[in-house]
Amino acid sequence: MTPVESPPVTRPLPRRRKRWPWLLVIVLAAAAAWLVARTNWISAASNGAKSTAPGRGRGPGGASRLVPVVASEVRLGDMPVYLDGLGSVSPFNTVTVRSRVDGELVNVAFQEGQFVKQGDLLAEIDPRPFNVQLELAEAQKAHDEALLANARLDLARYNTLVTQDAVPKQQLDTQIASVAQYVATVKADQAQIDNAKLQLVYSRIASPLTGRIGLRLVDRGNIVHATDVGGLAVVTQLQPIAVLFNIAEDSLPLVSAKLRAGAKLPVIAWDRELKRKLGAGTVLTLDNQIDQTSGTVRFKAVFENADLSLFPNQFVNARLLIDTKRQTLIVPAAAIQRSPASSFVYRVKKDNSVEVRNVVTSITEGDEVAVDRGLDAGDVVVTDGIDKLEQGSKVVVRMAGAGSSGGRGGGQATVSGPGARAGRGAPAP
Repeated sequence: MTPVESPPVTRPLPRRRKRWPWLLVIVLAAAAAWLVARTNWISAASNGAKSTAPGRGRGPGGASRLVPVVASEVRLGDMPVYLDGLGSVSPFNTVTVRSRVDGELVNVAFQEGQFVKQGDLLAEIDPRPFNVQLELAEAQKAHDEALLANARLDLARYNTLVTQDAVPKQQLDTQIASVAQYVATVKADQAQIDNAKLQLVYSRIASPLTGRIGLRLVDRGNIVHATDVGGLAVVTQLQPIAVLFNIAEDSLPLVSAKLRAGAKLPVIAWDRELKRKLGAGTVLTLDNQIDQTSGTVRFKAVFENADLSLFPNQFVNARLLIDTKRQTLIVPAAAIQRSPASSFVYRVKKDNSVEVRNVVTSITEGDEVAVDRGLDAGDVVVTDGIDKLEQGSKVVVRMAGAGSSGGRGGGQATVSGPGARAGRGAPAP
């Protein structure tokens, strides 16, 4: 009997543990910790920002913070009133030097760009042809003078013979006419001599005025003609020199009244960027009509130009001093703030707080403004740090121009009252 094989014994597999719930718990715990840390960081940053807020806010404990500012003192002074216009420099005289005779250019006696005086030799034309002409004219005159002398001797003889009835009266009249003819011929010869001498003078070309000569246009050895267009060089007068500028027609009555009264109106010429003063002069005259296209009037001013800072055709900004406002309140332009309703400043009071003062301004000159109403001489107004201020803000004042002493509080000052000088660096009125 064949034995029956029993089936193989199968062992049950071990039960796999489920790990994913634990991973989920760990991830959630980490996320929660991160959210708590981020919330704490945002809260700390917000509290720090509040504690470091500028002067408009409140410090710890609700106390007002002191805002550091720069201030200036309102002063009394004279404010000039200018009329501004764009202009250009124009020479009073410009001459193109030309030859008045034909011939070879044998000498150039100037250096390009040289300053020359009126009458200085500039160039020479070959004089030999004119010397020959002069000698011929002198010889012709001598010949005709000899004929005139002989004719006068014959006239004297004819006068004697006519009294003796030795010759007819007609012959005497003919001799008188001959003498007159020779006299005229001698005069013509003298004119030829004078012309030849004049040509010799023209062969030496002299400067017609005092000024600076430009670049040479013709070189030595060339044949020049009196009909040449270009000339030899150009001489320009630089001292004195003129400035032509335009002023708006609305200002014409005021300027005309000053000129009719005999006033000498000063004019200052500045460079293109209004940074460098080029010279000072006075108004010479004005044009006789208004330019309708621009609505301006052209003025002409004269400048001595001693330092040659003005150059022909140079662009300048002309400033015409028309008046001076005497003993007016002057503040830095940086102190003036503007709103839709008015202009105002921040005035520092004696308790080191600021107040808003409405002001009325008139003219601005450079970095200064004339104030007609709203302030008094000696008031202290804020010029820097204004963006941190509001009505009643407490400030620490440093006067404009005050030097630093090197310490923590160097350059600061406390305003003890309206008009009081604050700090050792307060500017003089």
